[in-house]
Amino acid sequence: MKSVICVPIAFLFACAPKTADLPHARQAIAADSLLAHIKILSSDEFEGRAPATKGEELTVSYLTGQFKKLGLQPGNPDGSYAQGVPLVGISSDVTGSIRAAGKSVTLTPVKDFAGVSRPQVETNEVKDSGIVFVGYGIVAPEYQWDDYKGLDVKGKTILMLVNDPPTADGKLFKGKAMTYYGRWTYKYEIASEKGAAAAIIIHETGPAGYPFEVVSGSGSHENFDIATPDKNMKRVPVEAWISTDKAKELLKASGQDFDQLKAAAAKADFKPVALNAKADFKVKNTIRQVVSQNVVAKLPGAESKDEYIIYTAHWDHLGRDTRLQGDQIFNGALDNASGTAALLELAKAFSTLDPKPKRSILFLAVTAEEKGLLGTRYYARNPLYPLAKTLANINMDGVNQWGRTKDLSVVGIGQSTLEDDVSAVLKSQDRVMIPETEPQKGYYYRSDHFEFAKEGVPALYLGGDADQFIGKPTGYGKQKREEYIEKDYHKVSDEAKPDWDLSGAVENLQLLLEVGYRVTQDDKWPEWKSGSEFKARRDRMMGK
Repeated sequence: MKSVICVPIAFLFACAPKTADLPHARQAIAADSLLAHIKILSSDEFEGRAPATKGEELTVSYLTGQFKKLGLQPGNPDGSYAQGVPLVGISSDVTGSIRAAGKSVTLTPVKDFAGVSRPQVETNEVKDSGIVFVGYGIVAPEYQWDDYKGLDVKGKTILMLVNDPPTADGKLFKGKAMTYYGRWTYKYEIASEKGAAAAIIIHETGPAGYPFEVVSGSGSHENFDIATPDKNMKRVPVEAWISTDKAKELLKASGQDFDQLKAAAAKADFKPVALNAKADFKVKNTIRQVVSQNVVAKLPGAESKDEYIIYTAHWDHLGRDTRLQGDQIFNGALDNASGTAALLELAKAFSTLDPKPKRSILFLAVTAEEKGLLGTRYYARNPLYPLAKTLANINMDGVNQWGRTKDLSVVGIGQSTLEDDVSAVLKSQDRVMIPETEPQKGYYYRSDHFEFAKEGVPALYLGGDADQFIGKPTGYGKQKREEYIEKDYHKVSDEAKPDWDLSGAVENLQLLLEVGYRVTQDDKWPEWKSGSEFKARRDRMMGK
């Protein structure tokens, strides 16, 4: 008979692997501290947090100080909390005039016309440029779609519609959901590739997803690009928007009808229409070279230190417009002081965990999102840590400021297995995941996660489409979203409001904490789902 060895129970507990206290970490995320960060970052003192301003200096200093207080390590291998992002700042004064069938069509800046010029030259001019309507301005071989039909538009001014064509069968261009072809950034990119002299997008509030004041306001500020050796000389000289009413006036004066042209543009057999009109533009640019900063902190992993998950939020907003009467500061409380504050709350929560997560976590506050996702684009193309060792990106751009919900949407739902983790955590919260209610607005292509996705890294971005607000009537969420877009989005009125209820934001951040923790612990890496346009790039990156 074998002898029995008795081991004290206390010894067994002492030798058992220690598990992280997630409930304690969840409790570290609090509405009062979240709001406190938001109020500081969106205060008038921070002047709207525009890149390369006093507002940037204050923001970078504040974020660095907060990360240090939490005991997080510098995220840059050089020992700093910053990654320099070389930018060129361009303040454009673009004026234009159009002659249609001998009639002058006046373009009034801000009111019905907004233009910028990206090539780094102080003056530029477009003279006597013929105007061509090119439908939606899309060349998409995979959809057998070409709005140019071989037309040479070099030296021409091209006029195009925003978003994707609303194809009747819903099978092209992902049906109701916007593709990247529908984004204004793509339309200017293809215009540059085609050699156009000017590219004008016709603004429509529904398809664009925001009112004309958003584009006219953004165009009136200093714009930025990543500094390139060719000084952007391959970019189309004039990138512009005009209002729907002005487009109708131009087309009518040219002998065309807006509604008829729009209907024709929705068909694959559409052919470009040369208008009986000419355009002139004059550009005056004020140019400066600057280095802005991404702020990055690191929580090293307990085991796989060289594998990473990255949480992101953009710290920048639109700054100050001294031409305005009265309030001149675009405080950007929701967009995106709130997301930056959320990044700090998550960093605080993760820093309480003992033991630390198996894999490392980067907390990356990026610059120049409002200028075209530039800070994240720079990181994704110049990563501090290999993207092949980066398991996932989780992005935050705005938080829920209207209370707790029973539901939650994922932007671009169906893209990656990160959504499976979201669904599992939602179930534990007695909540449900829902699709986007407005996929046609292309939110998947409008925030920082997109730059990681383009490079192949699985990326997650929660939406704001919840409508089952606890204690609120049906339709409350839609009403509040529409109010925000109309009254506050990219306006000086985006400030912290006394009626905000951040309990829903806290619950969503607790979810993102647990989703991220699962990724740090799981042996299986997140993957793009079959059918995702980003899967092939990740497969190549991972040698599949």
